[in-house]
Amino acid sequence: MHRINVYIPATHLEQVKLAMFEAGAGRIGNYDRCCWQIAGQGQFRPLEGNNAFIGETGQLELVEEYKVEMVVADEHVNAVIAAMQQAHPFEEPAYDVYKPVDLPIAIVS
Repeated sequence: MHRINVYIPATHLEQVKLAMFEAGAGRIGNYDRCCWQIAGQGQFRPLEGNNAFIGETGQLELVEEYKVEMVVADEHVNAVIAAMQQAHPFEEPAYDVYKPVDLPIAIVS
């Protein structure tokens, strides 16, 4: 199992999540479309040669975004990333994928 975190502008939150869910993300046991999200503010400045969805070259841009985290089964990671990139409006979506480390749990009584 992996986790994927992605920053999504509020205007495209549901469409990007739906694309990721349909590609296999967000399944936990007998539940689907599971995620965690929190609103925040993203910042960036498009540089020369950009193809920005929002903003103008050389100008600092502040955007209402959501950080969304989902679990993804190993066999769906590549499909979920591809679906997210296809649905996301940004030229370079900010995201990370990691595999949590299984650590032994010590039970103290």
